[in-house]
Amino acid sequence: QVRLVESGGGLVQAGESLRLSCAVSGSIVSARSMDWYRQAPGQQRELVAVITRSGSTNYADSVKGRFTISRDNAQNTMYLQMNNLKPEDTAVYYCKYNAWGPTDYWGKGTLVTVSS
Repeated sequence: QVRLVESGGGLVQAGESLRLSCAVSGSIVSARSMDWYRQAPGQQRELVAVITRSGSTNYADSVKGRFTISRDNAQNTMYLQMNNLKPEDTAVYYCKYNAWGPTDYWGKGTLVTVSS
């Protein structure tokens, strides 16, 4: 069983930065990949960024050039550095652990609110 705990959300103004963290109870290097998702009010959950086991990354077009996903294997923690935040980035942000088996794991989310 893998548990994920997100932190780092909050209220910021447009143009400011936040860094989200996702603490993993298991071994982060055992994951096939890990993702950050977000869900805005009234919207479907969307994929924001992916980091694979080899360290390759991929981003949604809406955040490319502004967000950076990374991980610290020694700390079993994944991060999402968010710069130049926009009001449309307001959402609950979730981390997801993609296992090699059929079960994936989700955190409970952390709220990011960006005011204009």
